[in-house]
Amino acid sequence: MARVDDAFKIVVGVDGSEASVEALRQAQRFAKPLAAEIEAVACWEYPNMYDSYVAVGIGGFKERAEELLQEAVTMAFGAERPRNVHTRLVEGFARSVLVDASNEADLLVVGRRGRGGFAGLLLGSVSSACVAHAHCPVLVVRAAAKEGSARWAVPFPLVL
Repeated sequence: MARVDDAFKIVVGVDGSEASVEALRQAQRFAKPLAAEIEAVACWEYPNMYDSYVAVGIGGFKERAEELLQEAVTMAFGAERPRNVHTRLVEGFARSVLVDASNEADLLVVGRRGRGGFAGLLLGSVSSACVAHAHCPVLVVRAAAKEGSARWAVPFPLVL
């Protein structure tokens, strides 16, 4: 967490999900009063059997990840991106990339994609890894509730 400059930095994991878009919005709520910079990080990787994908004409993994990152930022903030929001695309597993990025962050924000019911109480694998291994505080954000849907939350992570 120690850095040479005094600028407050918030890293946000972005995967294009509603939860990651909401994570961007919540990060901005913290960033404004702190005059913090936000780094929206998206990760991509080649599938285990990459040659098979290429053989059938499926590719563009990096390009699609970049599109998802830009779309998520636009969904969170509209066409006018705030000046304090920057994006970064990184090749690698999301868990490792975000934990590494937390070394240079004052806060790490990730989304949680709960599936409802009992499964909805549990954190996902990426958010769990970030909570367990990040080098800075972690904020786990769920997707914004849709109008007319029930909204409730567990006040602490459920650990089994």
